[in-house]
Amino acid sequence: MRIRGDKLKRLSEQTGIGPEELASSVERTGLDGDRAVSAVKNWMTGRDHPRCKAADIATLAQTLGCEVREIAAFTSEVNFHRGSDRKARLIVDMIRGKTADEAISILTFSPQRAAVNVKKALTAAVADAELADADVGVLFVSKATVDTATPIKRFRAKDRGRAHKILKRQSHITISVQERD
Repeated sequence: MRIRGDKLKRLSEQTGIGPEELASSVERTGLDGDRAVSAVKNWMTGRDHPRCKAADIATLAQTLGCEVREIAAFTSEVNFHRGSDRKARLIVDMIRGKTADEAISILTFSPQRAAVNVKKALTAAVADAELADADVGVLFVSKATVDTATPIKRFRAKDRGRAHKILKRQSHITISVQERD
């Protein structure tokens, strides 16, 4: 679960609650005083540093008088997918911006190997949203990225004692869903 900075900023302006009041509600071990204020300001600008925990999002929502699903984006990752990032990116581009139900049906009938892990990440993100009482009918894929992971290195024996390296590509798949405004 990640926080939506634009929505957090808009709700704090509407309710008239500043970053200082929000920081006092978020204070916890390792995040107190000035660090809490700077963290809330970072979250409002869209930076996720320090990482916003689910408990922080819940207390911010309670302070602002809204639901968790209104200020959160539900994210899931599949790390070290055994396939190149280039091939997985083609699958991810197909579902970006689609509703969650439509994206799941596209991935179900897609013959590509990467579709299995993309679907796994998508269903996990939708399940996180369901736990926060989000309406599954209005969820859409807001962010879908594929990053390069470290390749697995192998060697093939060649003539006269030589060896040629084989790089088995891997990738990290990140899918994020949120409710349509």
